[in-house]
Amino acid sequence: MRSTRRRRITTSLATIAVSATAASLLAAPAAAAPATASQATASSATASSPVTAASDEFYTPPSPLPEGESGDVIRHEETAFFLDPLKLARAPADAQRVMYRSTDTHGDANAVTGTVLTPHRDWNGPGERPVVGYSAGTQGMGDRCAPSKAMAAGMEYEGAFIAGLLAKGYAVAITDYEGLGTPGVHTYVNRKATAHAALDVVRAAQQLPEAGLPSDGPVLTAGYSQGGGASAAAAELQPSYAPDVDLIGSFAGAPPSDLSAVADRLDGHYASAFLLFAVASMHEAYPDLGIEDILNEKGHEVRTKIEERCTADGLVGHAFTRTSELTVDGRPIGDYLAEEPFRSAVEEQRIGTLKPEAPVYVAHSRLDDIVPYDQGRDMARSWCEQDATVQFDTLAIPTHVGGYVGAYPKAYAWFDQRVRGETAPTNCGGF
Repeated sequence: MRSTRRRRITTSLATIAVSATAASLLAAPAAAAPATASQATASSATASSPVTAASDEFYTPPSPLPEGESGDVIRHEETAFFLDPLKLARAPADAQRVMYRSTDTHGDANAVTGTVLTPHRDWNGPGERPVVGYSAGTQGMGDRCAPSKAMAAGMEYEGAFIAGLLAKGYAVAITDYEGLGTPGVHTYVNRKATAHAALDVVRAAQQLPEAGLPSDGPVLTAGYSQGGGASAAAAELQPSYAPDVDLIGSFAGAPPSDLSAVADRLDGHYASAFLLFAVASMHEAYPDLGIEDILNEKGHEVRTKIEERCTADGLVGHAFTRTSELTVDGRPIGDYLAEEPFRSAVEEQRIGTLKPEAPVYVAHSRLDDIVPYDQGRDMARSWCEQDATVQFDTLAIPTHVGGYVGAYPKAYAWFDQRVRGETAPTNCGGF
């Protein structure tokens, strides 16, 4: 049995590696487009300029936080975005690491970090250069897992898609989310916290002089998996939380819109670490729920360890964990999530309850092995019932990561249509 499990883990991780490589190949033609003379000069200047290494001091917020509004820049510094761990290939952009004000799930001000990328390529589309508020997929829980740190180290697995956006002339603002890099535990898949962080990093990018971006230009949001949930939540919360942001469209790939359904799928799964991430997140955002009280000694040990894991070591270290082995009464976590007070907290994370004003593109593989297809489709249907403009694509590529490979070329095309001002497609009633 143990050897079988090891083979399953190896196969699963190999699938992730192969799929990520395929995603890189898909984005490579756009990223490798020939540069103009001015772009080449800018690239050379960037390559020769000093880059400030990430430090613990940068990620430590001032106390108290300075007065201001959500999206205000607290501090920033020059950084780099490498596409490979040997740091041989820089992304075609100037990069600034930022710390900015945002708002947690309870409406309290917090400090979040991220990265703002201004492409070397001129914007050749209509109007002003758009900013894509990009929310990364699952990075893990430890501070070392923050996307801004991974990008500077050439270790961000979504770097190819981001580089493709830059090659098209889009500016990109990537949030680290609450608690990644900064103090506290990352509030993984928390609807409000992740949406706020995704919208506020765009606000920060638009007011950062070094980025050279229009202060009120068009905005798109994007993300897959955890990032898909953040982008979807940003789409439906933008009208109330960030009406000043000129959102013209949102892409959400395989969004975990119903955490109870995702929890049932992941318990005992090779990706059970993602469920454990969510448990740790729930404890951070809702400390009064009593999660500590339902965990046994092993459960407390696992929760402590998972808060330091990144995606890869989380998958390997916690594969096939059954949460019934972590609770005092031997019941799985899913049973608790169906009961109060947990049920109400989980319901607060449901995406699809509010109407997005901007068009939304949702893509989800019917063969997704991590985030259930039905709950992503139900989210899109709920938006349709509220008369939102929704295009929902059912993909047939196996696995969660395979869906990532299939979704992004479609997202590129959909983004280009939005900035050209074309009428957004909708297939509500047809899925």
